[in-house]
Amino acid sequence: MFVFTCIVNFVFSVPVYANDDIELAGDIIRVILPLTAAGMTIFQNDHEGLIQFSKSFLSTVGVTYALQYSIDTTSPNGEEHSFPSGHTSTAFSGASFLQRRYGWKYGIPAYAAASFVGWSRIESDNHYLKDVLAGGAIGIITTYIFTDPYQKEIVATPFVGGGQYGMLLSTTF
Repeated sequence: MFVFTCIVNFVFSVPVYANDDIELAGDIIRVILPLTAAGMTIFQNDHEGLIQFSKSFLSTVGVTYALQYSIDTTSPNGEEHSFPSGHTSTAFSGASFLQRRYGWKYGIPAYAAASFVGWSRIESDNHYLKDVLAGGAIGIITTYIFTDPYQKEIVATPFVGGGQYGMLLSTTF
C-alpha cells in the first residue's frame, strides 16, 4: 500500500497541463505503467517483487529529481528543470520492472507504452530528445539494479538410450 501511496502522491504533486490529446495520453500512461507494475506484484502475490519495485521506483524518482534540480536546463517551451524527463523515467521504471520481473510477454507492450510517453514529451515541446533518453535510461538502470526475474524456468528432460540414462536440466537467462 505504501508504494501505491508514493506513486499517487508523486503523480498528483506534479501539475499536469495537457495541451493536446497526445500530451494528455502520455500524462495518463506515465501513471498507469508504474501502477500496473505495482499491481502486478499484488496480483502475483509477489511480496519480494513489491519490495524490489518500491526500491527501483523510489530510486528512479530520487535520481530524476536530483538531476533536475542540480543541472540547470530549460525545455523547448521555456520551463526549467528539463533534464531528465520525469514522465519518461517513471514510465520506463514501470515498463522495465514488468519486463525484468515477469518477462518480455509483459515487457514488449509496456516498453511500447513507455516509448509513447517519451515521444509525447518531445511532441508537446516539454523536452528535448536528450531529456527523454536520459529519463528512459534512469528508469531502466535503477530497475535492473534492484529487480530480479520472478521465476527462472528450469526444464527437466529425462533421457534414456545407448545404455545411458539421466536427467538434463536447462534454464534460460
